[in-house]
Amino acid sequence: MIAAAVFASGSGSNAEAIVQASALPCAVCLLVCDKPEAPVIQKAAGWNVEVFVCDPKTFPDKQAYEQAILTKLQDMQIEWIFLAGYMRLIGSTLLDAFANRIINIHPSLLPAFTGKDAIGQALAAGVKVSGVTIHFVDSGMDTGTIIAQEAVPVQPGDTHHTLHQRMQQIEHRLYPETIHYILTREGKE
Repeated sequence: MIAAAVFASGSGSNAEAIVQASALPCAVCLLVCDKPEAPVIQKAAGWNVEVFVCDPKTFPDKQAYEQAILTKLQDMQIEWIFLAGYMRLIGSTLLDAFANRIINIHPSLLPAFTGKDAIGQALAAGVKVSGVTIHFVDSGMDTGTIIAQEAVPVQPGDTHHTLHQRMQQIEHRLYPETIHYILTREGKE
């Protein structure tokens, strides 16, 4: 069984969807969180996964921070990383060690609306369609190779909350499906 880690910084709804997906060809063994007060940490108590809280403020630089995470990942023989609301750019320490084995989810149809608050960006731009993208992680901000996308119509009167809720319904299905596809394909190559 493939060993995987989920990285999250916030509430953890996508992390939870991955952990609870029944047909994945991997075992999520580790949650990595960069925020000691993040709600995902309490959620993870019921997931039967180890939680590794690694606060970047306690390290002298990004490389030292990522090296601490890498050591933990290597100790646990983690093979894949799934970012689920992890609000940090991944640096070369992790990118080099996990080349083409880090996947992210983003609440827009990339390349539109990269970075933080993509939903707010979409609403401010007045687009009629936004969506969800799952992509490989590279050194840029939401610039990696796109694996899957699904459109979400922006309805008249949508607020950040209502659009986010509809996007999450898609995310919670699409992310596990895409992980399954990638890991199954990887095993056949």
